Amino acid sequence: MSEGLKRYPSHLPYPFSKAIRVGDFLFLSGQVPMTPEGEVVRGDIRVQTEAVMARIGETLAECGVGFDHVVKATVWLSDMQHFSGFNEVYKNRFNNGYPVRSTVSAQLALGVDVEVEVQAWVGAS
Repeated sequence: MSEGLKRYPSHLPYPFSKAIRVGDFLFLSGQVPMTPEGEVVRGDIRVQTEAVMARIGETLAECGVGFDHVVKATVWLSDMQHFSGFNEVYKNRFNNGYPVRSTVSAQLALGVDVEVEVQAWVGAS
């Protein structure tokens, strides 16, 4: 079953992989606003979104791709009133069109205001 599957383990003390590649697709775990060392980033939705998108960018780069490879994003916001502030930051990461996206409101771990999960097309295996 693990043939054609590559895991990118997280260095944080949580039970998840930060990404898994299966064939031509890369699946990233949801990212909340944290520093590379795992400290929660507090601040308004723009500050938190910048931290989330930076971590996603780092993981994508480690896996050999970038934001232009992202085909699907799922976004959780603690309150839909954060939607426009989130979009102000989010849209700046995509230069060649946006991925499809779902956005929902939910109570998030660690008391943060945003979590983003993405899937990317990495090309032929």
